[in-house]
Amino acid sequence: MAGNPAAAGPIGKVTNMSVQRASAPKPSAAKPLRTGAEYLRSLKDGRRVYLDGELVKDVTEHPALREAARAIAGLYDIAAAPENRELMTFTSPKTGGPVLRCFQIPKSHADLKARRLFSEKWAEATFGLMGRSPDHVSSFFTGYAAKPGVFAAAGKHYAENVVRLYEEARDNHLYISYAIIPPQIDRSKPAHRQSDPTLYAGVVKERDDGIVISGAQQLATGGIYSDWLHLSVIQPLQPGDENYANGLVVPINAPGLKLYPRRPFARPDMNAFDYPLSNRFDESDSYVIFDNVFVPWENVYCYRNIDVCRDQWRLTPAHAYGNLQAQVRYYTKLRFMIGLAKRMNEMTGHDTNPPVQMAMGELAALVSIVESMAIAQEAVATIDEEGVVWPSRTTLYAVMALQSEFNGRMLEIIRELAGSAFITLPSSAADFDNPDMARDIERYMRSASSDARGRVALMRLIWDFLGSEFGGRHQQYEKFYGGGSHVVKQNINRLYDYKRATALVDAALALPPIKGG
Repeated sequence: MAGNPAAAGPIGKVTNMSVQRASAPKPSAAKPLRTGAEYLRSLKDGRRVYLDGELVKDVTEHPALREAARAIAGLYDIAAAPENRELMTFTSPKTGGPVLRCFQIPKSHADLKARRLFSEKWAEATFGLMGRSPDHVSSFFTGYAAKPGVFAAAGKHYAENVVRLYEEARDNHLYISYAIIPPQIDRSKPAHRQSDPTLYAGVVKERDDGIVISGAQQLATGGIYSDWLHLSVIQPLQPGDENYANGLVVPINAPGLKLYPRRPFARPDMNAFDYPLSNRFDESDSYVIFDNVFVPWENVYCYRNIDVCRDQWRLTPAHAYGNLQAQVRYYTKLRFMIGLAKRMNEMTGHDTNPPVQMAMGELAALVSIVESMAIAQEAVATIDEEGVVWPSRTTLYAVMALQSEFNGRMLEIIRELAGSAFITLPSSAADFDNPDMARDIERYMRSASSDARGRVALMRLIWDFLGSEFGGRHQQYEKFYGGGSHVVKQNINRLYDYKRATALVDAALALPPIKGG
C-alpha cells in the first residue's frame, strides 16, 4: 500500500489523545490575524517538552523558555497591527482574509521583494537572532505548494495533501518547525543499516487510516514554540532507506511526540542587564523523539519514496524560498553586529582612528555583500512555465558557501577592536547596587561619551552577542546554517553556468593568429 488517496481533511490540534480534523474553511471563514496573546494561549496544549530532568508544564511560564515565547508573540503582534497590514499580509485566495505574506507564492519580482520586506520587518524585531522564526518553514511549504506536480509523481493524493497542509497553515497563521536531519549515531552507515532500525525516525507500521512513526530526528530549532512539526530528510538516502523517506506534518502535542531541548541559555539566575540577548531570544534547538506517533494519511505528502524525498528540495523552490528568508534574517543580524561595533568605537573614542576605520570598512564590505546578494536573488529571479518565481539559486548558494567564513571573520574583527573591554567589566548589575563599588565603577569604568552604566550595558550587550554561551551557539549555528560548507559549495558548483564560462575559453583558444607576429 502506498498511502490512502482519500484525504479526509486538514490537520488539526490533538485533543484528548485523538486527532481532531477540521473541515476545510469556506470562502467566508477567514480567520482574523493571529495576535501574540492568542499565540501564547495556543502553546498551553499539553506538548511534551523535557528539560532539567522534568516535564515542562507550560513553556510560556517556564523561566528559561518564556521570554523567547513572548518574542515570537511579538512577531504576531507586528503582523496583526493595522498599520502593517500591507507590508505583512496578502489576501488568501481561499478565504479572502489577510494572511501572513511569508505564505505568498510569488508570481512576480515584486511579490518576491514583498516577501523579503516582510521577513526583514520580523528579523529587525529580534535583531536577526531567531533563525527559525515562523516565516522560515512556512516558506518551504509555500515552495511545495507552488509545484505540487513534484509530489503527484508518487500519486495525485500526495499533491493534494501538500497543498491542503499549506493552505491550512496559511489560513490559520500557523508556526511550523522542522526536523529534517537524522541523529548523529553512526554516520558511517545508511539509515537502514543502523544497529536498530528504529533509531532514525521512520515508518514502523502502516494502517488503513495512516502510518506510525518511531525514532529520533534533529534539530527542531524553535520546535517547542511551534504549532506543527514537519518531519522529512534533507540528507541523501540510499536504496533500502525507504522507511525514512517521508514527508509529513504532526501537531507538536501529538501523542508520543517528545522534545528534548538543549540546555537553555536563559537561566533564572541571569538578569537582563548582564544577558540582554540570552534572556530574550534563545529560540531553542531540540532532539525530537517519535514514540509510535500516529500520522493520518492526509498529513503525509511523501511516503517511502526516496526520489520524491530528494526532489522536494531541488525541483521545488522550497529550499530557495526558505533560505532567502534565512539570508534576510542573516543580513539583518549583520547590520546589528556592525552597529554594535560602531557604537563601541564611538564610545571608546577610536572611531576616527585610521586602523579602526579600515577594520570597519572590511565589516561594512562583508555586510553589504550579504545584503546585496539577497537583493540580487530577486533581481535575477526567474519565472518558470507555471508562472512561479524562483529566486536565483546560484546567487543564494554563492553567498551561503561563504557565510561561515564571513561570520567568523567579522566576529574576529570585533574582538580585535574590543581589546580587553569584555574582561574588565564589573561582575554583574548588582555591583551598581553597592554604594562603595558604584563610586569606583562610575569613576573608573566610564567612557569619554558615556557614564559607567551606559558603557557597561553596551559591552554586556556585545559580549552576549559574541562571547556568552548564547553567542557561542550563534557562532556554531551560522557555521552550519545551510549545512556543511562542502555541501553548499557542491550546490553552487552544480548550478553555475560553466557552459558560458568555458565558451569564453573556447573563444580565446579559437582566436586567429596575429599576422606578422
